[in-house]
Amino acid sequence: MSIFNPSKLLFMMMLFLGTMISISSNSWPATWMGLEINLMAFIPLMSFKDNMLSTEAAMKYFIIQAMASSLMLTFIIFNFIMPFFNEMIINLIISLTLLLKMGAAPFHMWFPSVMEGLSWMNCFILMTWQKLAPFIILSYLTFNQSIMMFVMLSSIFIGSIGGLNQTSTRKIMAYSSINHIGWMLSAMMMSENMWLIYFWLYIILSSTIILLLNNMSSQHLNQIPLSWKLPITKFILSINLMSMGGLPPFLGFLPKWIIIQNSFYSNMQIPILLMILCTLITLFYYIRMMMTSFMINNIQLKWNQSSKMYNFYLISFLTSTSLFTLPLYPLMF
Repeated sequence: MSIFNPSKLLFMMMLFLGTMISISSNSWPATWMGLEINLMAFIPLMSFKDNMLSTEAAMKYFIIQAMASSLMLTFIIFNFIMPFFNEMIINLIISLTLLLKMGAAPFHMWFPSVMEGLSWMNCFILMTWQKLAPFIILSYLTFNQSIMMFVMLSSIFIGSIGGLNQTSTRKIMAYSSINHIGWMLSAMMMSENMWLIYFWLYIILSSTIILLLNNMSSQHLNQIPLSWKLPITKFILSINLMSMGGLPPFLGFLPKWIIIQNSFYSNMQIPILLMILCTLITLFYYIRMMMTSFMINNIQLKWNQSSKMYNFYLISFLTSTSLFTLPLYPLMF
């Protein structure tokens, strides 16, 4: 569908409105209502006539989100009719439903299969905007630190191991998103501002990679070397993949640097060591995505030089931000 399709614009406005209602409401029923508006707006956006898997992905997404919402509403009602009920148990169940909604491990099973059936624009919405409301609501709760530590470490471990045997670029980005959920949870356990820094930098990096993969129309790893529109695309994609993996001196290292530093101040040396080791695995499959393109020459006819990369200036600006911002960070702060 065109971006100027009136129905698509209406559902996008409802998507943003549902998230804003959830994060700005001061009661649980209004928070639940905002999450439902967000869900009902995203389901029609997932349908794409050129992709046969989109209907299956929309059905899976609806079932999982409806199950989490019904469980959340049940314990919200318990909180109203039984105020003597243990508050920690209610907060724990609501936290688990929010983790299920965002696709954190060990509740991640639906996330890669839903990503596989979506267009790249919908993948971007699912990876970024759809996580905003659950994360902010989670920050309002007093959750159990040990359970959150388990979810954080399992998300990072499963996100790194799960992407190793994948050849689909969408599933690789899905497991990458699960890995970053673990890092964002660790940032939220320390400071809400630290989580906001990580989240917005993650949006910048993932938007650049998704714009590139959308331009190349590559569904699998073996299609990446054959789908370059411009030779500079190899350089741009490699920079953004290494930045997404958190390799210095790129911008993606900045939020991980802040979390690592604060983890040592909080005596979390062993968890942060496990997180760094798992992130090295994610960096391996990022490098695997660009390694084939560097080893294989571009198969393109010489008289077919009219091919261009859409959104080239936006991609170049985001890539330059990823390349040059980290060295300026000590000067800015």
